[in-house]
Amino acid sequence: MKFIGAHVSASGGLENAAIRAAEINATAFALFTKNQRQWRAAPLTDDVINSFKAACQKHNYRPEQILPHDSYLINLGHPVEDALEKSREAFIDEMHRCQQLGLTLLNFHPGSHLKQISEEDCLARIAESINIALDKTEGVTAVIENTAGQGSNLGFRFEHLAAIIDGVEDKSRVGVCIDTCHAFAAGYDLRSAAECEKTFAEFERVVGFNYLRGMHLNDAKSAFASRVDRHNSLGEGNIGHDAFRWIMRDNRFDGIPLILETINPDIWAEEIAWLKAQQDQQAVA
Repeated sequence: MKFIGAHVSASGGLENAAIRAAEINATAFALFTKNQRQWRAAPLTDDVINSFKAACQKHNYRPEQILPHDSYLINLGHPVEDALEKSREAFIDEMHRCQQLGLTLLNFHPGSHLKQISEEDCLARIAESINIALDKTEGVTAVIENTAGQGSNLGFRFEHLAAIIDGVEDKSRVGVCIDTCHAFAAGYDLRSAAECEKTFAEFERVVGFNYLRGMHLNDAKSAFASRVDRHNSLGEGNIGHDAFRWIMRDNRFDGIPLILETINPDIWAEEIAWLKAQQDQQAVA
């Protein structure tokens, strides 16, 4: 079964994320459990936790259908020790918040070397950061998102993801989220079913589908291999409809959150309905 949804707002209370997801007929959703552009947030209260869990239960969202995202400020590969420690503390807090909410996944961007250390050293720092966080939390899987490769961000090659996983001690609590826009911008072609087959054959060879814990389904305003992160609505960018139709018909993408981060929330319900329809072999665009 495909779990299809969008990254919805939790404005006004975390429980509103589940309510908003249900309003667009989503069977999955993503959210921030705190302000993504601030380092600190007030601790979760029992009322907040219970309200969120009640809304998820009411609207039939189980933990495997929910893909929370951490703060954009966190850099688990930071080259400066004080800043690295600050990021690690914030990441542990994000993991702990997920644990409190009964969630089992936390999606995050791996990190940046800021042109101050080597890629290898940065990837090792990211793996070490994950190990520290996993040691201090329980039940939450660290889900590494591939990046477009802007600036000094790592994670734009499948080999980067594999290297991080290789350095994580508890392999049962690490996984990846593949963002289609990021992959395309990083040089993985998705413009036809044949190209999708090639790209995900490479993913299987380098990383492995056993580590796939979620996806972000985004078309791309950015050009192929541009290493520029610019999302677009499905079928309106440089990827086109074929990739998303192909994903919907491949059972290797079953049982994980498939999350829209496309640019027009007003048509998320239509995009979700279209994605659901593609599971029918006779569906047309």
